[in-house]
Amino acid sequence: MKNFPLLTGLILALLLFSCSRTEELSQEELEAHAPEGLNEILAKTVSKPWRGEEFVPGLPGGTWNAGLTEDPKSFNLLVAERDATTAGIVGRMTDALVEYDVVRREWKPRIVSPEIVVNEEAGTLDVIYTLRDDLYWSFYGSDRKEKVSSDDAVFWYNEIEGDRAFQSSSYNGQFLTLEDGSEAHIDIRKIDDRRFAFHFPRIVADPLLHTNRDFGPRFIYERAKQEGGVQGVLDLFSVADDPKTIPSMGQWFLTEYSPGQRLVYKRNPDYWQKDSTGYSIPYPEELIVKILPDTNTQFLLFKQGELEGYGSRPEDLDELINKTGADYTVFNAEGSLSAQFWSFNQNPQNKDTPQYEWFTQKEFRQAMSCLLNRDRINAQVYRGLAESKTDFFPSPNPYYNPDITLDYLYDPARAEELLASIGIKRDSQGVMRDRQDRAIEFDLSIESDANTTTDTASIIMDEAAKIGIKINIRTLDFQKLVEQLTGTYDWSSIIIRFGAALFPTQGSNVWPSTGNLHLWHPLQEKPATDWEARVDYLYNEGSYTINKEKAREIWDEYQRIILEQCPVIYLARPRTFYALRNRWDFTNVYYDNINSLETSFIYLKQ
Repeated sequence: MKNFPLLTGLILALLLFSCSRTEELSQEELEAHAPEGLNEILAKTVSKPWRGEEFVPGLPGGTWNAGLTEDPKSFNLLVAERDATTAGIVGRMTDALVEYDVVRREWKPRIVSPEIVVNEEAGTLDVIYTLRDDLYWSFYGSDRKEKVSSDDAVFWYNEIEGDRAFQSSSYNGQFLTLEDGSEAHIDIRKIDDRRFAFHFPRIVADPLLHTNRDFGPRFIYERAKQEGGVQGVLDLFSVADDPKTIPSMGQWFLTEYSPGQRLVYKRNPDYWQKDSTGYSIPYPEELIVKILPDTNTQFLLFKQGELEGYGSRPEDLDELINKTGADYTVFNAEGSLSAQFWSFNQNPQNKDTPQYEWFTQKEFRQAMSCLLNRDRINAQVYRGLAESKTDFFPSPNPYYNPDITLDYLYDPARAEELLASIGIKRDSQGVMRDRQDRAIEFDLSIESDANTTTDTASIIMDEAAKIGIKINIRTLDFQKLVEQLTGTYDWSSIIIRFGAALFPTQGSNVWPSTGNLHLWHPLQEKPATDWEARVDYLYNEGSYTINKEKAREIWDEYQRIILEQCPVIYLARPRTFYALRNRWDFTNVYYDNINSLETSFIYLKQ
């Protein structure tokens, strides 16, 4: 598991479900939807979560056919921080330093071996990484191979992520707050061609999480920076370039891109990860990714046998699991660890708007939480195949506490009481107005191609209208949403999703007030509110607290504050289903809500 800033999680996390039914159901219908048929569905699908099993060797061959919802913006590793599609494409050609095994709850080497050296007397810590000796930047169709070296890692950390001009989401994570309140930098130094070290100015609880990352080849990115600065780097590996010029140290080479049609990958025979027979994974020789913006088309092509797998929407599930003589198997996983959430813009850039005045009052946000009818969303949007998310940390997080949950659940009467406490009441016409007689009306921005989100937003709009609040749904291209969140800040409220924080310190660019994705008010020079100041303090202290019991007290308070203040209001965790074609051997296939679909070691049946 990489220490990705949560922006990547945000970008990657668009849900696959959709549904067209948004009419209101009766309470009886709501109750009927939740459990109805679930046992039958589970009996017709396969549960196979990964529990630490070893992968068995397979045989090479075959083509894996997949789908992609939109064309990439670039093939650039830096651009991938802000673009979902780019991240998915580039990720096949890079690799992380280490990974976290959530089953064994331990870090495992990937392209490096880590060593942690603690100097308790000085109160400092070093992480020394040693690169594998079989790592190469390889080029498709060429004998050219460049050794991956510590120069690559040091350059990327200092000159790309560490150069503020690039606005990397990883920039803030390079700094620590010392005990006296001052900031100090986590430095990196080259030891030799294969070894490099991160020096921490104070001891931290999860140093491997702090330092885990991807990086690009110095011999390409350095020259681009020298010749063209920031723009020169961003212009590297555009979609107009021949993708065969992109070096890979990952599992695949990108060899072809036809806009609006497909991407083609070929396996990288130089990839370091090998099975017990010495064969480099993956086993398929080719990966073809068709660009299919319409989910209905994806479903149709899967049924026609042109795609290897399909992440089922609720309305497709009956047809999938009840098809006679199906040549595929449907896997199921418990509710996803992360969830969409509803958030409100508290950026003082918008201080002259009435919305800013409303959104910055916690009672207003709490009232909105009390208008969130999760049971109705589950029944109408997810057809009873989801569960409410009312906690903050997901259950695999070591500091998850099941006793800490959201207090502001669906209760319209309580919502009205909370609004009345800040002077917002209904007029004689039933319209909710504030003390200055302004009608409570605001926008809700959502991604234009996510039907599930559209249906959820419609339910929120309807529930708010019942007490006299008008919400206007604004559908935007997802990249436009990201631009508003990270650049223009001209949004009102939004439904979006971050990745799950399996560690409490994940999201250094989100939860501290200085973060560039501190969604509701980013890049604060100092905390705008007392509660954010306290969250900053707790996040900082928790990061450095080694004692598990003391750390638990810190993270318990941290979770309680966020759930009380409601800067984000989580929605639902949908159960997920994935259909996989039977021509593949499922021995090495696993599907669960932590690792998602594991097909790295999949191979054709013999």
